[in-house]
Amino acid sequence: MSYGRPSRRRSTLLAAPAAAAALALTLTACGSDGKTGGGGDTHFVTGSGGISTVAKGERVDAPELDGESLDGTQLDLADYKGKVVVLNAWGSWCGPCRLEAKHFAKVAGETAGQGVQFLGINTRDPQRGPAISFEKDWNVTYPSFYDPAGKLMLRFPKGTLNLQTIPSTLVIDRDGKIAARSLAALDATKLHTMIDPLIAER
Repeated sequence: MSYGRPSRRRSTLLAAPAAAAALALTLTACGSDGKTGGGGDTHFVTGSGGISTVAKGERVDAPELDGESLDGTQLDLADYKGKVVVLNAWGSWCGPCRLEAKHFAKVAGETAGQGVQFLGINTRDPQRGPAISFEKDWNVTYPSFYDPAGKLMLRFPKGTLNLQTIPSTLVIDRDGKIAARSLAALDATKLHTMIDPLIAER
């Protein structure tokens, strides 16, 4: 048996699973530089489905987040303290964002009466028009910050959000602390997995 250079056919067969894995990652998030937002002192523990959570006593404060919404009005995260806030970073150019949008619209409606507020951070859209059309197409009625350069995302603690990983979602507890995170598109079931334990907290 030879242990020299593998044949071209064998190299091709070995490369196929790697190519499939790369495609799967591409479909999960619109952009990634290979980082997952790890590091820092955020105390995330990753569970099933790629959802990371933080124990109540170890959570860090969400940053001050204020600016213009997509419709040009002022928006301030601090106005929602006392509620569970679901903060979703998205772009109209992002395929997985389109896939998850109907789930976000659905769960936002289901949980509005339970003290939950959904907010978006629209990023890397150089013009507002496509983002506003995106919201209309998917019946997204909650407001989004307009953050084309990602400056608001950079306010978050290191290891929380990554501008190159869109969509991303954070859940902020009633005390204004970061409690859960996902760096991939979510469906309604996974959203409830993130939100429901925080609704139950007192």
